[in-house]
Amino acid sequence: MRKIILAFDSFKGSVQSLDIAGSALRAIGKEFPRCETVRFPIADGGEGTTEAICANLNVERVACKAHDPLMNEIEVSYGITEDGRTAILEMASASGLPLVPDALRNPMHTTTYGTGEVILDALNRGCRKFIMGIGGSATNDAGTGMLQALGVRFADGQGNLLDAKGSNLVRIEHIDESALHPFVKEASFTIACDVNNPFYGMDGAAFVYAPQKGASPEEVVALDGGLKHYAEVIHREKGMDITTLPGAGAAGGMGGGLLPFLNATLKPGIDTILEILRFKEAIRDADLILTGEGKLDVQTGMGKALGGILKLAREADVPVVALGGCIEDADKLNEMGFTAVLSIQPAPVSLEQAMQREFALSNIENTVTQLMRIIKQFKK
Repeated sequence: MRKIILAFDSFKGSVQSLDIAGSALRAIGKEFPRCETVRFPIADGGEGTTEAICANLNVERVACKAHDPLMNEIEVSYGITEDGRTAILEMASASGLPLVPDALRNPMHTTTYGTGEVILDALNRGCRKFIMGIGGSATNDAGTGMLQALGVRFADGQGNLLDAKGSNLVRIEHIDESALHPFVKEASFTIACDVNNPFYGMDGAAFVYAPQKGASPEEVVALDGGLKHYAEVIHREKGMDITTLPGAGAAGGMGGGLLPFLNATLKPGIDTILEILRFKEAIRDADLILTGEGKLDVQTGMGKALGGILKLAREADVPVVALGGCIEDADKLNEMGFTAVLSIQPAPVSLEQAMQREFALSNIENTVTQLMRIIKQFKK
């Protein structure tokens, strides 16, 4: 083996992508000590997006104060490229679900205000181009919180200003952009998301994702009604119909909610990241791509992180082996183009044990070691 690409997504709640790659690298070194390995931490727009991009680029990490989804002050980090013009961030760092304790999760009350504060900080530092992942949100405010932090004001029918949160979408009747930060008009935004849901409806932001964020069935209906109402207000005041745009329902409606106000483009998260990292060029002379995530199933090859890797690998005719803690529908994954899908579990274990960091990393190293031994035998 001359060159192997290590392109792992994180095993959510267990191990990070760079740690997984490190275990795989040790295994490769045992059998192919002269093999070139190239590591690409992978994400699809949610948690880990900033790290995935910054790890392979000359990017300065900076920090700023912002507010979490419940308006508690926290510190958030993001990246700025060497020329000082491009900010790389993920909304999950300020508005993500893990920031909210389980008992307090409810998208009726959470806000994306903190994400707007991070953007404002970057604007004031001179950034005019933004690459922003919007997966993993705790919110269903259609991005109104973020816009509020940038100067947009939302009011009810009597002109009373409204706090930007999910429960208030249904009350919005007027949008005032007169105080929008002037630098926003000079900026462009690439919004990386990994879903194609419409803004509202049975496949929209509220019905599909709000229950995961703590909404009751009644609150889901209320949030969906709020999104529908807000879409009508946007159509009336901004002349844009965001209802059925693919990805409009991402991040609690942020995907669609930002388009009428920003110079923004929605793009599949993994495609955006792989393009920035020049992944296509890196794999041209590779012998093998090792990838993986916590669970491998039919969704793996369909638009998610590993699906983007598989697409480029097929074009370059490079075999792809995927590792996972749990595997479903292996035959279908093979049909999609994976050369092999391998479970890292040595025997039946509890979910708690399977997700223990050191246990998972050891299993990854052992699995890759066995794979390399097989390859080495056939290379003789």
